[in-house]
This record gives sequence, structure tokens and C-alpha cells, in this order.
Amino acid sequence: MLLLLSGCSSAPESRYAITQDTAPSFDYGEIVYDAIIPTLEPHNTWTSRPYYVFGEKYYPMASAIGFEETGGASWYGLKFHGHKTANGEIFDMFALTAAHKTLPLPSFVRVTNVKNGKSAIVRVNDRGPFHGTRIIDLSYGAAKKLGYHKYGVADVKMEVLDVNEAGEIRIGSSPQLYVFENGELLAKRSAQKKLSEKTLLAQNSAPQPIPQSLFVQVMAMENGDKIREFASSLSSLLQVPNVVPKIANIYRLQLGPLETEQKAQNIIQELKKIGFEQAFTIQVMP
Repeated sequence: MLLLLSGCSSAPESRYAITQDTAPSFDYGEIVYDAIIPTLEPHNTWTSRPYYVFGEKYYPMASAIGFEETGGASWYGLKFHGHKTANGEIFDMFALTAAHKTLPLPSFVRVTNVKNGKSAIVRVNDRGPFHGTRIIDLSYGAAKKLGYHKYGVADVKMEVLDVNEAGEIRIGSSPQLYVFENGELLAKRSAQKKLSEKTLLAQNSAPQPIPQSLFVQVMAMENGDKIREFASSLSSLLQVPNVVPKIANIYRLQLGPLETEQKAQNIIQELKKIGFEQAFTIQVMP
């Protein structure tokens, strides 16, 4: 079924008054950002269906827990300002928002400019980019915060923020829990009261944390029987074990544990050859 997108940072549209996207044509001074506070938001069902753009079919993720990606980013601005996004919201080029082809909408993502280390938390509420090999497009305001608005493109690392019902946040594949306070992500232990000297000494003598296990996550869905069929077939084909944990009523197909990052990347390449484009590595505590 063809899903027509309302927004999209790069989708073919004739409703825009401006042909070529551009930065604001007026002097707005410094941007005063409204803080993006990561919250537990339901994903929109109408943006979760497969859709076509430029003849290519895209499959939105059922879950993006643990998802990380590194690649090119651009920005979109005045042409799209005031128009609806794929999520049905009004695009504000000064807000900290972004477009991604397959992340659930809405999603919260930390994006870091690899070159200068600047980062921002953005809310993904649109689809795109659909030109070139870019992995994400940020609003003009978000690109300015990351320091690449004058250059058009930048290499970035994006990490999905997973928020639980208690308001605790995981960043990408990290097992560390964070909380959002005063506009910052703080490791949960940093948000608590300072530990006494006695407690600190006890911590210093504590055993080292258990090492994590490396897996490749292939997919996530609610149908446990169906995902186990995929698990059996892929394990046989790739000669690797699998696990299918159920987290928050969603089953996740993970291949592993794997010995090395190189082994994981080899499996991801093989999966892409047979149509599993969204596979990614994930660290899991044993």
C-alpha cells in the first residue's frame, strides 16, 4: 500500500512557494531554543506503515531501542517552514527537530557533530532525507547549534534516546541510565545526592562491571511466532545463535552473542544483501 507523506524534508512536493531551500533571509540574532525534553511518547500508527518515495519502498522500524548510526547530515529551513511534517505537526526551522527515513515517529535522538563534538537532542517528527546517502536531516536551528549551518552537510553520530515510564533514559546501545535535568542528560548516579566518603571508598574496591555481550539486532515486532520463524531461518543461514527477548511487549530478534565487532559487521553486510537493511549492533549485559 502506498502511504502518501504529508511532510518529508526531501520528498517531491509542489505545494512549496520556494523551489530551492535556503537559510532565513533576515537577521534573527541568536536563536533561543525551546528545550527538547525526552519523554515517553506513543508512536503514530499512520507513520509506521511502509511507504514509497522516488520508487523506493521504506519500512519504518517497530522499535529503535539501542539504535545508533554514523553518517552524513544536512539541514532544511525556509522552504519547509510553516508546512506540515510527516507526523502532522507544523515544521519550525528554529526548533530542534529532524527527519529520518525509518525511525518511529516521534523519536528523540542525540546528534553529535563528529568534527567539533557539539551535540543536540532533537525530536524526529518528519521523513527524509531521500537524496544521496545522508542518514538524517536536521532543522536549520539544530544545524546551527551543531555548527554546520554554513556548510550544508556534516558527519554526525546519532543515538536514539529510549525513555521508560520512570523517565529514565538510555542513549543508543549504552546500558547506563540517565535522567534529564536542567536541560542536560545526567548519568543517574550523578543526579543523586553526593555519596559519602565511606561509600566512595567501598565503590573503589568493588569488583569491575561484568562485560557486555555483542549482538546484531535484526528486527522487532509484536508477533512472537513470526519473529521466531525469522530467527530460526537466519541462524541456520548465517550459522550464528539467536535470542528473542521480549521487552515492553515487543519481541526483538538478536543474533549472537558474537566474539568481535568485525564478526558483527560481517553479519550486518550479509543481512543487507537479503533485505534486512535496518540491522545494527547492540551491547547486552549477560
